[in-house]
Amino acid sequence: MSYKIKIGIIGSGGIAGAHARAYLKMNDVEIVAVSDIIPGKAKDFIEKSGIKSAKPFESHKELLKLDMDGVSICTPNFSHHEISVDSLNNGKHVLVEKPMSVTLDQSIEMVQASKKNDRLLSVGFQPRYDPNMKVIKDLVQSGTLGEVYYVQTGGGRRRGIPGGTFINKKLAGAGSMADIGCYSLDLALNTLGYPKPLTVSAYTSNLFGTNPKYFGHADQFEVEDFGVALVRLEGGKVLNFKISWAMHMDSLGPTIFLGTDAGLKLTPAGSGPWSGVWDGGIGSISLFHDVNEQHAETNIPVKSHNIDIFYEKVRDFVVAIKEDKPAPIPGEQILYNQAIVDGVQRSAEQGREVEIKLPAYIN
Repeated sequence: MSYKIKIGIIGSGGIAGAHARAYLKMNDVEIVAVSDIIPGKAKDFIEKSGIKSAKPFESHKELLKLDMDGVSICTPNFSHHEISVDSLNNGKHVLVEKPMSVTLDQSIEMVQASKKNDRLLSVGFQPRYDPNMKVIKDLVQSGTLGEVYYVQTGGGRRRGIPGGTFINKKLAGAGSMADIGCYSLDLALNTLGYPKPLTVSAYTSNLFGTNPKYFGHADQFEVEDFGVALVRLEGGKVLNFKISWAMHMDSLGPTIFLGTDAGLKLTPAGSGPWSGVWDGGIGSISLFHDVNEQHAETNIPVKSHNIDIFYEKVRDFVVAIKEDKPAPIPGEQILYNQAIVDGVQRSAEQGREVEIKLPAYIN
């Protein structure tokens, strides 16, 4: 009988259910434990999810004492750092949901723990598994656009402010920039090959979240619901990054890549007040170029697919463990994502451009 990868799930909320359903489809995986700090919640989750033989715990530290290969961390943002570091120090591979952490320093410590213990640290950006994302990256990396010098990305919801821990500064770290902005950053940076961010000049506001007319818990709102930033990247590139949870507008525009030979325009899939961000797939891909000295526009077919991109994310983590491969979406990359969000917060607070500084071993 072949060895089964043993997995623990930390946290038992909605996103944990998606992880459990993915693992349960895999014949070579056994979910051995689930933990949640709320008494009885892990036990209920195990029973409702139909997970056989998994043990419930109220402490992730007790769960980590078990013999297992890896963990899915499905807890609120503020706990990603502590639980990831504890898991890595206990020799477990880690798949942590986005955003990676609350602060940049926490992300750095997570990467350090991964390197020190030689364990995988992968971050949950499932849009990477949309085959259209590969089409976009391959097109840019092929040189079709020439030298890319400017990228515009981001998105907005007309009315899409979440509640709970998302609006608490201490628990979430940032608002819309981290929550939905991290997807846009990953789209842009991954397509470019994750160039190092150098400086950030940003503006943020919370004019909707703090207004009772637009948000029912305005007195509890502590983060930004809108932000825009100009990010200088290594290689002479610049990124225009903009995100909104709420606004009097249907869209903040497409994602575009401007190159010396051609340009690329992308629109997100979906419609309605909660659409317009990159966690929902690609709507259209257009290439702007010249043919015989005449302007031309080519619509690149968007690949329709029945791929469960969430499953693919979780499966890739398991395969990386089994086959001793690098982390599918490595923490070292997403650290740049976190560094930009951190730079946005600092720049907005100080009202000026700020420099991004990372440890030498990460650069």
